[in-house]
Amino acid sequence: MIKIVVNMPVKKGLAEAFKQEAKELILKSAAEAGNIYYTLNESVENPGSFAIMECWKDQAAIDYHNATEHFTSILPKLVAMCDGDIPIMHYTEVSF
Repeated sequence: MIKIVVNMPVKKGLAEAFKQEAKELILKSAAEAGNIYYTLNESVENPGSFAIMECWKDQAAIDYHNATEHFTSILPKLVAMCDGDIPIMHYTEVSF
């Protein structure tokens, strides 16, 4: 499994619009065959700052997702609502 965290610092006053715009992306992405979870999360310490947290079966599922219409059409709109860098971190789970 591959986990991705995308931190999205939304411009002041756009949090509600951001959530509405993100809704379709979240719901359609979560329904994809290779998806384990795909959620939108708001910071407790910094309201208005969001993170998309994703978990995918494998790289092929991520590649498929990145080419979907909902990803390619909605993500640019979300990015335009952000202020500053949008760090994207990829993780694999550590097993003990």
